[in-house]
Amino acid sequence: MPLKPTRTITTSPYWPVFTHSTLRRLLPGFTVSSLGDGMAVVAVSWLAIELAPAAQRGTWVALAAAAYTLSGAAGAVLLGRFLRHRSPARLVACDALLRATALGAIPVCHALGTLSIELYVVLLAVSSVLHSWGRAGVYTLLARLLPERDHLAGNAVLSGVGSLSTVLGPPLAGALILRGGAVTVIAVDAATFLVLAATFFFGVPRDEAPAPGEGGSRTAGFAVIRRTPALLGLLGLSSAFFCLFGPVYVALPLHVSDGLGGPAGLLAAFYTAFGIGAVLGSVLAGYLSRLPMWPTTTGIVVAFGVFLLPTGLGAPTTVAVLGFAAAGLLWPPYAALSTALLQRSAPRHLLPQTLAASSAVHVLSVPLGTVLGGPLVAGLGARETLLVSAVSIAVLGLAAAGAARVAQRRGS
Repeated sequence: MPLKPTRTITTSPYWPVFTHSTLRRLLPGFTVSSLGDGMAVVAVSWLAIELAPAAQRGTWVALAAAAYTLSGAAGAVLLGRFLRHRSPARLVACDALLRATALGAIPVCHALGTLSIELYVVLLAVSSVLHSWGRAGVYTLLARLLPERDHLAGNAVLSGVGSLSTVLGPPLAGALILRGGAVTVIAVDAATFLVLAATFFFGVPRDEAPAPGEGGSRTAGFAVIRRTPALLGLLGLSSAFFCLFGPVYVALPLHVSDGLGGPAGLLAAFYTAFGIGAVLGSVLAGYLSRLPMWPTTTGIVVAFGVFLLPTGLGAPTTVAVLGFAAAGLLWPPYAALSTALLQRSAPRHLLPQTLAASSAVHVLSVPLGTVLGGPLVAGLGARETLLVSAVSIAVLGLAAAGAARVAQRRGS
């Protein structure tokens, strides 16, 4: 006699997501690809270290990391003319296929002895040209497959998969690097994107792309955001939030090594705590659908800044690490809520362009904040920079909440 799911499971906000006939076919491929991306976080920089001249390693590592992410922002703007009529599933598949091809060329060139650091950076940049469109395709497809009430849970599932990959991917990458070098991890990452491409090519019923003329110009997504106050405010909040968090990536390693005199394992503890918190936050996110979305979103930003304060104030290490775990707990709910707001506010036929435009701006925000982190650390010190980042994020959330309340009063 087959076992029936318990009432607790069937009443979970995630039940409609995991039982959806199409999403059941897509989630395994998405999970495999996300794990590959989690491994690439380590491998991309490590292979740059192996290939670059010793005196220029810092520069080339930064260029490799930027190339792997930033070209997606250019692709979001420049390729809209060619991609705006593609169905969401095809956008994901094309992005995955390009990533598999460009990343797969890296181990091939390495085996042939032709992989220079310059060619490596170029291949990384090519691999991510369609990434903003691929990400937009995933969330557009999710919005089309699920009713609006389930968008938040669906977004949370995808965020949860990404968070779990940041916990499991780096140790797996470390083990593979010990056995076969960083190029082996890049090869595995390329293979995971082949899995993702096949999943979206064959696992989605043929869905209709926007008819000619409905897709708008190549900058239609930016136009939608510009003329929709809620979307413009959300994009401004997210961009500032991510930018203000960027200096943490510079200040935290220096604070651990110089300020605390700690080993690399302590730095890993901060990141691991954040990742574990993010996994738990992904589970929590689906249960927030009954809360008012905009106040909850701004409240998360305030709380995120508050949880970073212990590190900036020089609190005991245990308290600081727990603060990072609490901040990680809030990261997926923010991503899920902000994406749900986009899904609900943008016109349906322009949703891929709107999501791609939003993704392009977000892709630029963290690197910009990271770049600003260098001068801040040099001028203020590592711990002080962490404090400035934490306070600025909390103030940003309060300001956004206040602005929203003023706008609401004017509207009423």
